[in-house]
This record gives sequence, structure tokens and C-alpha cells, in this order.
Amino acid sequence: MAVITKKGIKKFGFRVGVIVGVYLLIKLTIDHNSFNKEHMADGGFFSPASLFYFGTAFFLFMLTWESNDWLVRRQLKTSKGDGLDLRNSLRILFVNMLFFIPAAALIYYLGIYVFDEICQIHPDDRGLRFRIDFFRAMLLGFTVIVFNLFYHSMRQKRHIEQKMADLTREVTASKYNSLKSQISPHFLFNSLNTLTSLMYEDRDLASDFVSRLASSYRYILDNREEDLVSLEKELNFLDSFNFMMKVRHRESIKIETRIDLDPGEFKVPTLSLQMLVENAMKHNYYSAERPLEIYISTIGKEALSVKNNLRKRELREETTQLGLKNIRKRYSFYTNKQVLIREDRGDFEVIIPLLDREADKMKILAIS
Repeated sequence: MAVITKKGIKKFGFRVGVIVGVYLLIKLTIDHNSFNKEHMADGGFFSPASLFYFGTAFFLFMLTWESNDWLVRRQLKTSKGDGLDLRNSLRILFVNMLFFIPAAALIYYLGIYVFDEICQIHPDDRGLRFRIDFFRAMLLGFTVIVFNLFYHSMRQKRHIEQKMADLTREVTASKYNSLKSQISPHFLFNSLNTLTSLMYEDRDLASDFVSRLASSYRYILDNREEDLVSLEKELNFLDSFNFMMKVRHRESIKIETRIDLDPGEFKVPTLSLQMLVENAMKHNYYSAERPLEIYISTIGKEALSVKNNLRKRELREETTQLGLKNIRKRYSFYTNKQVLIREDRGDFEVIIPLLDREADKMKILAIS
């Protein structure tokens, strides 16, 4: 059962106002005797002929307007990213006119030829009267459809601009949160604690650890304003991060990378690989006897796979998957390609798209 809403009443009222205004404008422009006393005595605006033309105008306008709205909604619902472009708008216009033309022709044919005694049009030349009424209705129907399509196009444009603004804010926030989490006191405390132990065990390794730690923080600080970095830079940073994790966890973690392309030609979101590695460490048990094995490899020139063996850790709080949501939001700002997640009994895999090195300049947005 249809529910009458305030918005629906306002829309209906606006359309009735437009129809009445257009009808009066046409009648007063064409029929110069509209305000003559003799004409008013014959019924004026309320004569059978006037009521017929107003009724047909109301019916045809509302039919065209509502059918156009329905076709636009159907296009927006079923389109795969196309939305309401020029090609789709022309198709909607064509389909709308296919309904409108026979409806207008039938109505005016019946009014002029069949029910002339009721409508009391009484033209001197029926054929001429029919052609004038029909082509005038065609022109008005075409105008209504074009203006309604323009209205929906502007709404779509405003929606896209709003979505772009929202995504920009989300990307900025997620980038800040991502970087902030990497410079957390917890991470620094663990690193310094490991370094303290190394100072007594292996000074050469301690020196190497300090160098890698400094390199990691230098990377974070240098790229704090960049949402995308080259895959080459991200892998170099990941190498330092992995080194520190292996020093801390010894044989409990094994991380292997296999990159079969030029990493300088592609980009990924800053710290995305590190986030996925840290995510695997956070959610899984690992030990020297049963180490956590993480494999990072390319899938052609399209994507990167980050895969680890699965031994789920029981967390005290339910996981929010903020890391994966963060990565997905950042990718949605630049590409239609999806971040894919696959999990089976033994493995967990995240596949992230590889972006062109000009992706941060293009900022391609997916609309679903």
C-alpha cells in the first residue's frame, strides 16, 4: 500500500502548478478571446472544450513525468557505474516518447473525431485541428522529459560531489589514523625493549636494528602527507619492518616476498602492506614450533596477494576489522577494483589492487 508523504504531496503540488501555469499561458496566448464577455458567457475556462484540453494536458503531463521518473530510477538502480549519462538519457527519452506519442494521438483523435459532440471542439478543419493539438502536445511532452532528465542529472552531479567530499574526508581521516597507529608509543616501546636486549647479546645486530628502526620512522614521517606511495618504497619499508619483527619474534615468524614486476611502476596506499602483516600477527597464534608464515606475491600486473597460514587467536574484544576497512576506503577513492578477502580452514588471504603510478592524480571514483 502506497504511503502518502509530505515530499510526495509537495512534488504533486508542484507538478499540478506547472501544468496549470503552462495551460493558462498557452490558452491566453492562443485564444485572445479568453476574457471576452461573450466567451465567458459560453463557459470560458470551464467550457467543455476547455475542460477537455485541460484534462488531456493534465493526464499527458503527469503520465510523462511519472514514467520518466520511473525510467530514471530503474536506470540508476540497474546501471553498473554508468549512472545517468548522455547515452542513457537519450535511451530514456526515446522510450518515453514511444509511450507518449500513441497516447497523445489516441486522446486527440477521440476528442476531435469520436466525442466531438461531448467535447464541443467544433473545428472548421478536423485534420488541421488534430495536427496542431498533436504536435503541440509532442513539443510540450518532449520539453517536460528533457527538463526532468536535466533535473535528475543535476541531482546525480550533486550526489557525486557530496560522495567525493565524504570520501576525501574519510581518506584523510583513515590516513591520519593509519600513520598515527604506526607511531604509537606501544610500537616504539616494544622496539626499544628489543633494542635494550640486543645491546647485551649482539651489538652488531643492535646497530642494524637501530638503523632499520630509524629508516622505518623516516619513511613514515616523509610520507605522512602522501596517501599513495610507489610499491618499491612500500616494499623497502616493509623489509625494514619485517627485519625488526623477525628480530623480536625469532623463528616464530617467516615472511617471504615474490614480486615479478617493476615495483617502481605501481602504487599502493601508504603502509597498507605493513598493516596487513601486522593484522596477521595480531589475529593468529605463532611460535617457534608452529611459526606464522606470511607470503606476499604479485598476481600478474593487477594485484598483490598477502597470504598467511591461519591459527586464529581468541581476542578479548570482538574484532572491528578497522585495518581492512581502512584499506578498502582508501582504495575506493582511486579505483573501481575491489579489495578481496578469502578465508578457508588453513589460510587467510587479502588481495589488493595495484594502482597505476598516476592514480593519485586521476582520482577515479566508483559510483554503485
